[in-house]
Parts: sequence; structure tokens; C-alpha cells
Amino acid sequence: MAKPGQAMKTVKGPGIFLAQFVDSKSPFNSLDGMCKWAADLGYKGIQIPTWETFLIDLDKASESQTYCDELKGKINSYGLEITELSTHLQGQLVAVHPAYDLMFDNFAPDAVKNNPKARTAWAIETMKKAAKASNRLGLKTHATFSGALLWHTWHPWPQRPEGLVELGFSELAKRWKPILDVYDENGVDVCYEIHPGEDLHDGVTFERFLEATDNHKRVNILYDPSHFVLQQLDYIEYIDHYHEFIKSFHVKDSEFKPNGKKGAFGGYGDWIDRAGRYRSPGDGQIDFKTIFTKLTEYGCDVWAVMEWECCIKSPEQGAREGAPFIKNHIIEATKKTFDDFAGVSSDEKFLKNILAVSYTHLRAHETRGNLVCRLMLEK
Repeated sequence: MAKPGQAMKTVKGPGIFLAQFVDSKSPFNSLDGMCKWAADLGYKGIQIPTWETFLIDLDKASESQTYCDELKGKINSYGLEITELSTHLQGQLVAVHPAYDLMFDNFAPDAVKNNPKARTAWAIETMKKAAKASNRLGLKTHATFSGALLWHTWHPWPQRPEGLVELGFSELAKRWKPILDVYDENGVDVCYEIHPGEDLHDGVTFERFLEATDNHKRVNILYDPSHFVLQQLDYIEYIDHYHEFIKSFHVKDSEFKPNGKKGAFGGYGDWIDRAGRYRSPGDGQIDFKTIFTKLTEYGCDVWAVMEWECCIKSPEQGAREGAPFIKNHIIEATKKTFDDFAGVSSDEKFLKNILAVSYTHLRAHETRGNLVCRLMLEK
């Protein structure tokens, strides 16, 4: 739990990730519309997907403090804060295996499509812009994906050649180190969402990447327990192992219900047909009460940000229910011990009396000890 001298911390929230709600229809097609909508539902923070240019102009935000001040002021006027900027799509493009080129090209601007080298360079520069924009907006954390060079080998058939994994993480770190250095210059932590499809998809792969980046201090975690249920990974113990790295938090539920026909691999089914599937908060199997307890105990300084991904419930209902769900799970960290009323003031003499120890006893023991030592020496 919290280390000696480390204070517990109340998780902030509720926040909402806007990405899944963007639409061509009002109020989901403008920053003002989405801010008012989120605030009316009871949210206190928004996580902004930077690929949606009507929400933020990343080029301007990286260069202009005036623009950032105006953007932040507009959001604050609705009683909201920015929790983090998100570059999940751009971060994905930092590292793409050729097997996925055609599908991931959809995330890239037209100018770099069908050109993997140019696409990677664009993604790296975009990530650096997001670091500068985060700094100008007064943010300390940033949400993203790592990308993947090795994901196609996760189930090793044929067996992986010796040294392949080490080389893959070395190359991934080589691409990310210059980005991480810019985030360090701007005082912003990079929170990688630990996610299937990414080379950082569990605890072991996070550690591999951390080591490959020479334990870069800006390498941190966006904790989303829904992805761990689908992997059958202990999402509670994960917090015990990695709480010092958890700087961002998605509140998203999931469930895993295998049967005689399908399991973790999913049978290429749509989400609704899979054994493991994402649900709205409260509708799945995740023990959020314990998660919020542990994050509070460990003093994790995070926003609880609802991410809606559900194959059954509508986004409108998910959003309505998300704010009160998070609010009801946030624990106000106590600054008082429950049995303080029974406490007494003390000094060293009082403590020694409790233990039935006195200075006289101590001197007597010391004297006897000296006597034993002297007799042994005389022998």
C-alpha cells in the first residue's frame, strides 16, 4: 500500500474520453457542443483525441501559448478540465509492421499514405508536437499507444528465432527515445495504454520496453483493466506491481465468458460474438471497488476517465451512466485515522514504561554484559 510517509490521494474525476462520441451531428461535432454535453452529464474532465482537428489544432497548440490559453479557457468555462491529450492513433503509427500497413494507413494523412517511412517520420514529429502542446496546456501526463513490431509473433508458430524479441524492443525503443526526450524537456509523462495489439500489452512487455529505453523516467502506464480481463491477467495484482508507473486511468468494463466453441482468441467473431468483450462500466466483471481502493491507497495521481466501448449498450446511455458510476467509486482519501480518538500523547519515558523498561534496567543489563565479556577475555 502507500509507503511510509507517502500520502494517499483521492482519484480525480469523473472524466470522459471524447473519441468514441465524435459524430457529424450536434452536439458531437464541435468543441463547445461536446463540452456542454459532457458538463451537463456531470463530468469534470475531458480527454481530447488530438486527431480530431475540430477539438484541437495540434500544430497551433505546439507553437502558440495564446492559442492554448484560449482553448483551455473555453474548456474551463464549462466547468471542465483537460485530463490528458490523446495520441493513440498517431502513437500507433510510430511502429507498424508491414502486415498492418494497409489497415493502419487509414490513421495517416493522405500525404504519407502508402509510404511507411514517411508515415513513421510524421508520427514521430506529431508525437513531439503533442509534448509541447501538453506543456503549454499545463498538463503533466499524456495518453498514447506504443505501436507494434512484434505483435504478429505473439503466438510463436513457427517458433521465434532467437534474439527476435530483443531486437524488436530495441527497435521500438530506438524510435521512441527521441520522443521521450522531448516529453522530458516539457515535463510530461508518456502513459502507454497497455493493450492487445500493442507491443506493450502486459506487465512483462512493459518491463521489456522500460529496460530497452534505459529506464527512461517518462515511460509510464495508462491503466485500463478491461484489456487484462480479455488476457486473463490479474488486473488487481497488476496495480501492486506497477502502481508507481500508473499515471493515467481508463474506466472501461469487460467480461470473459468462454464456452465449448470459443475462448480468448475469439473465432474471428464480431465483438458481440466473442468470449471476451468490452462492456459499459458496471455491466461487466471488473471489480472497480477494489481498483479505486488500491489506486487511492497507493497515492496514484490519476483522473478516472470513462472510455465507452460496449457491444450492447448505446453510447448515449453509457455516457449518462458513466459519470455517476465513477463518482460513486471515487474514495475521498482520509487524512485521519479512525481510532485517533483513543490516542494519547507520548514521550520516550512513557514508551519505556509501557514496555516495562527503565534506564536502571538498561544499565544493569549493560553492566552484566560487560562483566561477561571481561570473564571471557580473562579465560
